[in-house]
Amino acid sequence: MRGRVRRLFCGFMVFLSCVMTWQAKEISLLPDRQYVFAGEPLKINFPALVERSLRIQVCNEEPAQGLKPEMFLPAGGAGPVKVRLSLLGVIPVKDITVSVLPQVKVIPGGQSIGVLLHSQGVIVMGRSDILNQTGRFVNPAADAGIKEGDIILKINGEAVRAEDQVRELVAQAGAEGRELALEVKRGEKTFQVRVKPVFCKETLRYRMGLLIRDSTAGIGTLTFYDPEKMIYGALGHVITDLKTNQPVDLSGGKVTGASVQSIHRGKRGQPGEKIGMFTGDTDISGTIAKNTKMGIFGRLQKPLENQIFQEPIPVAPAVQVREGEAEILTVLNGEKVERFTIEIVKVNLQARQNGKGLVIKITDPRLLEQTGGIIQGMSGSPIIQDNRLVGAVTHVFVNDPTRGYGVPAEWMLQEADMLPEASEGQRLAS
Repeated sequence: MRGRVRRLFCGFMVFLSCVMTWQAKEISLLPDRQYVFAGEPLKINFPALVERSLRIQVCNEEPAQGLKPEMFLPAGGAGPVKVRLSLLGVIPVKDITVSVLPQVKVIPGGQSIGVLLHSQGVIVMGRSDILNQTGRFVNPAADAGIKEGDIILKINGEAVRAEDQVRELVAQAGAEGRELALEVKRGEKTFQVRVKPVFCKETLRYRMGLLIRDSTAGIGTLTFYDPEKMIYGALGHVITDLKTNQPVDLSGGKVTGASVQSIHRGKRGQPGEKIGMFTGDTDISGTIAKNTKMGIFGRLQKPLENQIFQEPIPVAPAVQVREGEAEILTVLNGEKVERFTIEIVKVNLQARQNGKGLVIKITDPRLLEQTGGIIQGMSGSPIIQDNRLVGAVTHVFVNDPTRGYGVPAEWMLQEADMLPEASEGQRLAS
């Protein structure tokens, strides 16, 4: 009998040790710094088993104050608070610095935007030699000194923005036997060169010998903007160069209005997309200051209207985003912003490095019918939960377009320099 009790006791202790180890691991993976807005509860969302055994101590105070996970922080005392997380109140697991910040409110977006890599010109992506009539490979543009990365601003005094426009000007000059006068930008320097197009035996058209790309990066969605500072955030992820897979320098870029003309529905293995067109600066116009893992950020040049949220709403700290029902704002037709239901399946605050802090699932029947789930162009669509901005849609699961990733709104605010301790490096507020 005594041996059986001992075995049961040992088995229970092994089980308890495993549970406690799992709980401790869940807590230890939390980021060392959290943000909470003054007057709101420090609510860290754990599985129920972890939360029942979790205790919080405010280390700043003497004596240390033991609290439950839902701890209200003082409304007037913005500043850092050190807290200790422990299991059952006796096993210290992790110390976290909680920065108590003044409440931040923004107006959610949902509007479609066009992203221009540069406000003007076409980008030289590389060189492509021309097989001329004598069978020799030549490159008049390279001979004139044009290099990869240069931006062609004007041809014969005409501002150029698209590949088709350049091709037409080259063909016309070639047929007439004329040189082209190119205005080229390299870094901060602008200079003039002259290039005479050569007829290519391979493509059967006149060419300069360049691979170019126009300034259009594509269509995305505005996530939020601050009506006082006019700072905005969009996309929720970085824009990378298709050739190098490196972040694109968007310091000379801009955002403009866009209209959705049609939808290519997504399916397993084939992500869908919004087909749209730029509408110009009439409704939306802004600069791009930063291109980061959490999205693009800059300043709008004029206020925006949002018929769904006409007044600013609070931004939820990442630790307060919960699993469960939410909604997104996005455009499916024209420029009309609509709301659609989703489910936040998982909150993963350990994914700060890649920005994929949320796993979401589309549940709205109409959105599923029209798009099949998350599609290209939906990136940046704001996620609203409990009347607070909690995040933005960022990526789709290729093998399940109804699911994808999102980035917590707090992380985007940090990149936008809208939280005090996230302002190292370049600031938008300057």
